[in-house]
Amino acid sequence: MKKVIFGLLLVLSLINASIKPASAQLNTGNCSGDSIETAIGCIPVADTNAFMGWILGWAVGVGGGIAFLLIVYASFMIMTSQGDPTRLKAGQELLTSAISGLIMLIFSVFILKFIGIDILGLDDFGFGN
Repeated sequence: MKKVIFGLLLVLSLINASIKPASAQLNTGNCSGDSIETAIGCIPVADTNAFMGWILGWAVGVGGGIAFLLIVYASFMIMTSQGDPTRLKAGQELLTSAISGLIMLIFSVFILKFIGIDILGLDDFGFGN
């Protein structure tokens, strides 16, 4: 539980939580258009598609980072198992789960495009443009 709380605090510390109101944060620095400048970059707020693209880009990046950390931790568990079959099996299962999650994360964009655009035809409603 402490690791989860520490991770959330680390992610939240990346966001620039300044005291200025949102109207004062618009169009500052290198941001173009209606966007908010933060410590992690410009967040587009005027266009819903650009905002969701920004959110999904960050989500994929954070998911990839978590998968990498899980792979490192599973490898450490396997290397330090010292022949204990339960710890070795737990490390192997964690490694398999982390790699399969990373593969699903990589292919999620293609899966969503295939289901949403090609099969359901959501581009007719303004999605995927």
